[in-house]
Amino acid sequence: MRAAVFHGPGDIRVEEVDKPEIEEPTDAIVRVTHTAICGSDLWFYRGESDRDPGTGVGHEPMGVVEEVGEDVRSVEPGDRVLAPFAISCGSCEFCRKGLHTSCVNRDSWGGDNGGAQGEFVRSTHADGTLVRVPDRYADDEDALRSLLPLTDVMGTGHHAALSAGVEAGEDAVVVGDGAVGLCGVAAARRLGAERIVAVGHHEDRLAIAEEFGATHTVAERGDDAVDAVLDITDGGANHVLECVGAASAMETAVEAARPGGTVGYVGVPHGMEGGLDLFSFFGDNVALRGGVAPVRAYAEELLADVLQGTLDPSPIFTETVGLDGVPDGYRMMDEREAVKVLVKPWE
Repeated sequence: MRAAVFHGPGDIRVEEVDKPEIEEPTDAIVRVTHTAICGSDLWFYRGESDRDPGTGVGHEPMGVVEEVGEDVRSVEPGDRVLAPFAISCGSCEFCRKGLHTSCVNRDSWGGDNGGAQGEFVRSTHADGTLVRVPDRYADDEDALRSLLPLTDVMGTGHHAALSAGVEAGEDAVVVGDGAVGLCGVAAARRLGAERIVAVGHHEDRLAIAEEFGATHTVAERGDDAVDAVLDITDGGANHVLECVGAASAMETAVEAARPGGTVGYVGVPHGMEGGLDLFSFFGDNVALRGGVAPVRAYAEELLADVLQGTLDPSPIFTETVGLDGVPDGYRMMDEREAVKVLVKPWE
């Protein structure tokens, strides 16, 4: 099969690799029809995180089940499915409490599982991982495009909103205008936030934030951004979503929080070599909650909202490429020419 492979910083190639096969009775093989490039993929692309050359890339697969192991019960060949970025068993202590990213049997889409930016993947623990799409939507391209973000960024934005404690009628501030931040805006609106302030640096992305429900946008940087947020929220918000991971974003988030408020963070931490200054949290009794999002825990409820038309995160996909276009998709995201790139391996 063909798949995108990492060969070093700035070097993604599409090449022939071994097609994954059923190895355990709990496995399933999925033909990937839709996938995406994630902002977190840019860390190894830029050389800012380690990755072994020659490994497959991608972690947001959606497709059609081709084959299942003899113990798989929840899906069968021909089913349309989507899959979270982390493989989980669905039955261990942590899966049962909704913390699928801490699954004791956790697995990834890389290695011999195919890499999700390719033609096929092997889902270990298929029953605990794969989310079946109702048959009536299996070939509905608009619905599938809206469902794909549930594999990662929409679930991650939702986790940020829940971690921040967003409630109906409250203010929420979202720091970051990438795909996760934009989905955080949509999640805050879904939870009923009355005033939603989106903080970012790109006017085109802030326009999407407004489409998703932001009542105010802030394009300033540093102290000016904080001052603007404090002015809009009359002294800060009780619920702040940190969706970047950079030290500067966390600093903005805590300064935007009202005393006694909560920062929900989901940005992959980077630039924290000097450590996180906790005094701002300490001094104003600001809580910090969050971490890597257990998106499998949220899949069914978000899927229901997408299919009934009350949630549509698809505008985050500002470019679409086939498999051969994946290297250029990385370039577009790296150079901020695209918010998020949708990949259709078979077109």
